[in-house]
Amino acid sequence: MSAAAAILCGKRSNYFFEDFQSSPSSSSSPPIPKRIRYFSSSFSPARSNCDSDHSFSAVNIFSDSSVSSSSALDHLLTLFPDMDKQLVERALEECGDDLDSAIKSLNELRLGSGENPRSVAGSSGATQESGSQFFTQGTATTNGDTTPAEDLSAAEVVHMDSTEWVELFVREMMSASNIDDAKARASRALEVLEKSICARATEATACSFQQENIMLKQQFEALIQENAVLKRAVAIQHERQKEFEDRGHELNQLKQSVAQYQEQLRTLEVNNYALSMHLKQAQQSNSIPGRFNPDIF
Repeated sequence: MSAAAAILCGKRSNYFFEDFQSSPSSSSSPPIPKRIRYFSSSFSPARSNCDSDHSFSAVNIFSDSSVSSSSALDHLLTLFPDMDKQLVERALEECGDDLDSAIKSLNELRLGSGENPRSVAGSSGATQESGSQFFTQGTATTNGDTTPAEDLSAAEVVHMDSTEWVELFVREMMSASNIDDAKARASRALEVLEKSICARATEATACSFQQENIMLKQQFEALIQENAVLKRAVAIQHERQKEFEDRGHELNQLKQSVAQYQEQLRTLEVNNYALSMHLKQAQQSNSIPGRFNPDIF
């Protein structure tokens, strides 16, 4: 738990080892050497409603099974001097006098509280505090205020940028009381992020479909206009074709008329020639010379 907290908080942990001997339980029993490994880390989360820094330390100890409950309580009080004695006793009893489990439980309680452990001395015997629901811490606004996420609309969640998501994840991890709470918060955060991504993708797809629909409508209107122009052009061409056919028919009729007129002209020329010949013959056969009064003849 402490290692996960150190990773999540981005802090480096310092390791140091210390050897000490526990005081003998009786004058006849020899002292029991203990080797304790201390793992300490400091963590200062920045909360919107708290200006003070909180320091957490995680301790892991490996002890012999022969340590009595009173000796284990003394060890726990030595390792956690800032915790209330009743709280330590209650944690030890709940862990069945298991020193390692009690230390782990107290470490989780200290990391989960984020405050002075004495402030939780009057709480119930539970050693792990349940985390608040996801987004109850709210999201930070541009002016530094904190807005509860439950008041945020779906549109605001969808339009959150990467920086806001990072701050939200960090705030949720800082608010986690233990590993299980951190996992639950991370799961809820990822679920909301997935829904946000899906909503954003759906919105982008809908916007793309809308733009494509608008483009198709514009193309359809352009095609309708072109079709109207083509229809008009076809109608004009049809009229011209009909007019051309009519003129062709008239031309044929005129050609026939010209042929008939030419035939009539030739007939008239022949008749005129025949009349000229008759007139000439008549003039040659006239036997009375000179001029005569036409009134007499």
